Amino acid sequence: MRRLDRLATHSDDPDRLTRTYLGAAQKKAHEDVLGWMREAGMTARLDAVGNVVGRYEGAQPGAPALLLGSHLDTVRDAGRYDGMLGVIAGIECVEALGRAGKRLPFAVEVIGFADEEGVRFPVNFIGSRAVIGTLDGAALAAKDAAGTSMAEALRAAGFDPARVGQAARKPSEVLAYVELHIEQGPVLEAGGLALGVVDAIAGSTRLSVELTGEAGHAGTVPMKARRDALATAAECVLAVERRASAPGLVGTVGRIECLPGAINVIPGKVRFSVDLRSGDDGLRKAAIADVEREFAAIAARRKVGLAISTIHDGKACACSPWLMERIGRAIESQGQKRFDLPSGAGHDGMTMIGLCDIGMMFVRCKHGVSHNPAEAMTMDDAEIATRALLRLIEEFEPGSRRT
Repeated sequence: MRRLDRLATHSDDPDRLTRTYLGAAQKKAHEDVLGWMREAGMTARLDAVGNVVGRYEGAQPGAPALLLGSHLDTVRDAGRYDGMLGVIAGIECVEALGRAGKRLPFAVEVIGFADEEGVRFPVNFIGSRAVIGTLDGAALAAKDAAGTSMAEALRAAGFDPARVGQAARKPSEVLAYVELHIEQGPVLEAGGLALGVVDAIAGSTRLSVELTGEAGHAGTVPMKARRDALATAAECVLAVERRASAPGLVGTVGRIECLPGAINVIPGKVRFSVDLRSGDDGLRKAAIADVEREFAAIAARRKVGLAISTIHDGKACACSPWLMERIGRAIESQGQKRFDLPSGAGHDGMTMIGLCDIGMMFVRCKHGVSHNPAEAMTMDDAEIATRALLRLIEEFEPGSRRT
């Protein structure tokens, strides 16, 4: 918990926790994590996109690895456990193995993904996409709010964008990927349960929407003559809310930019995001199609230009039954009841399933609050979760492995 508190001091913003990809705060956080990995007996390095990778060799050097981890970046004004818990707990488990002088029939690797949240660039899962080998040229060309491309940011941070492919792993090198994460929801707390087995991760689609109207003087342009991009966006936001209120869906407009942004100027351009999620891919895709049609109708009626691009489209992702069974046993070993539940939030496992089987263990968080400074968990739950993760590692038996 002290290490999690320490990571929370590394922020791009002085008054809130915000740590974005390739920023100065992330560099300091990664230095801490690299140091803790080495103290735990691992070899530690940054890979070609800045992921932190620690390896604890098995009884035979070079053996395939059980991958543990999560992400080290944050949303804006974040809590201190989302992502970081899984990385630090993995390090603690390896440290326990080292103290006991225990080597396993496989290696254990802990990965701190450099970007999962997609805050700086309009690209999600940068770290895990690099690990499975799908970080492409379009992603490298994506630009942040300052106009810096990801390729330029990598160079400025000391990485070579031409070598990002070197971060990719082969299926033959990996046994499975397991992530410990706070639930980010209220289900475990409501049930009086410390831990849960994740059975699936909801699919999600993210859109970037741009509306182009006409800027004009706020005092002289008649209301009926206006092509107000912000008023058009307001209708679109409510359209998302209405459509996502159907059972099995959730939808959010979390970011909006209004230009020129002057109090006495009619907004001429607005950009906003849409995040729509469901455990049913068919339901999600139908909702996205409906939302896009309604946006088009609203924009046409208001005589405003519309451009929509899909910046992320991730399928619902089932966790591996054989890993769920092992995680369930590890939870029961701590005197806890096994309870299976889905994740409405996205995680790196959605990407890592392109490389290997995945499993997730949830630990309860206070009132289910996350992506918020009020995010909280107890010391006792952190201990139970980490002990369960250690038991999973010590008794791990690989299932059928991809080659």
